[in-house]
Amino acid sequence: MDLDSSNVKGQGDSSLGFSSSQEADGGLRLIFEGNLDAAYYKAVRKKAKKLAAKARGKTLSLDLARVSALDDSGVVLLLEIRRIHGGEPQSCPIIEAPEKIREVLNLMRLEQMCAAAKAPPKKAPNLFVRLGQSAFDMAGQFKELVSFTGETLLALFYLAKKPSSLRLDDTILAMRRVGVDAVPIVGLISFLLGFIIAFMSSVQLAQFGANIFVASLVGLAMVRELGPIMTAIIMAGRSGSAFASEIGTMKINEEVDALSTMGFNPVVFLVLPKMIASVVVMPFLTLFSCLFGVFGGLVVGVFVLDLTFDSYIDQTIAILALKDIVWIFIKSTTFGILVTWVGCLRGFQVKGGAGEVGEATTSAVVSSIFLIILWDSIFAFVQLYWK
Repeated sequence: MDLDSSNVKGQGDSSLGFSSSQEADGGLRLIFEGNLDAAYYKAVRKKAKKLAAKARGKTLSLDLARVSALDDSGVVLLLEIRRIHGGEPQSCPIIEAPEKIREVLNLMRLEQMCAAAKAPPKKAPNLFVRLGQSAFDMAGQFKELVSFTGETLLALFYLAKKPSSLRLDDTILAMRRVGVDAVPIVGLISFLLGFIIAFMSSVQLAQFGANIFVASLVGLAMVRELGPIMTAIIMAGRSGSAFASEIGTMKINEEVDALSTMGFNPVVFLVLPKMIASVVVMPFLTLFSCLFGVFGGLVVGVFVLDLTFDSYIDQTIAILALKDIVWIFIKSTTFGILVTWVGCLRGFQVKGGAGEVGEATTSAVVSSIFLIILWDSIFAFVQLYWK
């Protein structure tokens, strides 16, 4: 008895046919005809899956006697029908298939895919397992941190005893990348910060006729806080991430291991040129940032608040002291060491493939910014009570 039949036209002149019939033993036979390709799959999959679901618990025969061609889309259709039927492969046999169709099915390994057991669902570990794993991960990272810090200090002592071991060309190249190449973005951001601070402060100070103190506010804000911290954050985004990705890529390409095999100390070879370059150029880059911040406030003071150039500069110089310049060097040097140390550490911690390099780069930037803000808070506390 014919239960259902359909005949649809595919692409070109080829006819796609599909029908089903009831067997004498109560089972169901699905009869396929024509080319079992992508067009056939789209045309009959819904009806075929519906019939396969109804035939659960019964024999479902797949008749391929009239199939003239079969590709991967047709194999996927047969595989889905068998999986929806849910029985063993013998309860859903393929019958009367031509030899060339059998060869395609064997090539596609249909029987092996059908017989493959489904992977058991993963169970999320309980709270205590996750806490324990996190504790072990943190302990391992702390061990790597202490080890890398010790290796860096030993490398610095070695460099002090043997200055010729420093790769001067790489140090100068790192100074250019960290310092000179960062000048445009540092200058632009610092100028805009000074510009914004001057505008915001003038709104309040103008009510009391104290426009001249805009210069004091901009000078103190840029020199004491915003200049060093913004320069360090920009360096973390530019240089810290570059250090992490460079060393991380060398790790997965086994170039770091090759350096060790050839007798080179990777820390001396890779880390020290970057760290020395950062320590040298960061104070000058921070001074440059402060100057551009003051210049941004100067533009507002002269063209918006009707202050003279000389009065603005005199007020800025009067509010600043020599110790503020000293703190610029202390902060910038510390931030330069932190950014380079974290970036290189994350690079050496890379294990695995390219995805790990991206994670190390992101971690280097986030960790550097956190440490920068933490140490800036410590410096602010010390500045307040250390007269």
